[in-house]
Amino acid sequence: MTHPALGDFLRQNKAALSKGPVALIFVEDDVEIESSLRHHLSMGFAAVVAFMRDGMALPGDLGDKVFRVSYDMTADNAMTDAVNAVIAAVPGTWIYYCYNAEYLFFPFCETRTIGEMLAFHTEERRDAMLCYVVDLYAGDLDRCPNAISLEDAWLDKSGYYALARRDAPEADSKQRQLDFFGGLRWRYEEHVPVDRRRIDRIAIFRAKPGLKLREDHTFSIEEYNTYSCPWHHNLTSAVASFRTAKALKRNPGSTYDIPSFRWHNSTPFEWHSRQLLDLGLMEPGQWF
Repeated sequence: MTHPALGDFLRQNKAALSKGPVALIFVEDDVEIESSLRHHLSMGFAAVVAFMRDGMALPGDLGDKVFRVSYDMTADNAMTDAVNAVIAAVPGTWIYYCYNAEYLFFPFCETRTIGEMLAFHTEERRDAMLCYVVDLYAGDLDRCPNAISLEDAWLDKSGYYALARRDAPEADSKQRQLDFFGGLRWRYEEHVPVDRRRIDRIAIFRAKPGLKLREDHTFSIEEYNTYSCPWHHNLTSAVASFRTAKALKRNPGSTYDIPSFRWHNSTPFEWHSRQLLDLGLMEPGQWF
């Protein structure tokens, strides 16, 4: 199921995508492509789409399970342009997006599917879900110089905080919207541009006519950017991500300043939703 262009893919598979939920995986490099795709296939998505440049390897058995779209991730606005094209093609469909070396976790995902979770979220009249991008990193950078290890993954167990979101410093704060910070982007903020330090991402949402994803991972409809409805707490999810650690070790300006990502608040990642719930890195809301 390989398609030479995004437009070709959408024309031929609109019916399959409309069933949803759909996972869009944007492959930036050749790191952990297989594990990323297999993880999201295990979540129960009706379709998993890999946006990859030509020449990248994909295991043979995944060829029949994953839609592969030839795509240049180095182009300006590559991710947002693709997501917005899918939104326009399949209104009403639940969509999730992430990059390679990122892994979605939602409350009780070990025993429940993404479809079951979104059915409940829909009943609560929510069209989007806040996700926290939780930084993962290898425990031993001498052994794993690219900062990625599935077998020895660590995360920060504290150091997360939120600030009121405003359109301008002097403006009123937005209702039910916060900017969230923490993890490696907070600890090494001198190496991270100001506009990339937030860890909140509306990674799960329902497509709607006129809806647009913006470069800062927020949407053109403000209600999509809220963390909950006005009357009670809603579900949130987490995206466990090696992306920041990988970038910090690849960047010549930061790699030599970081002999290890581990500190006194590091803890091994257990690859289980219970740990993320216990650490307050996602919220079950009223779903039990």
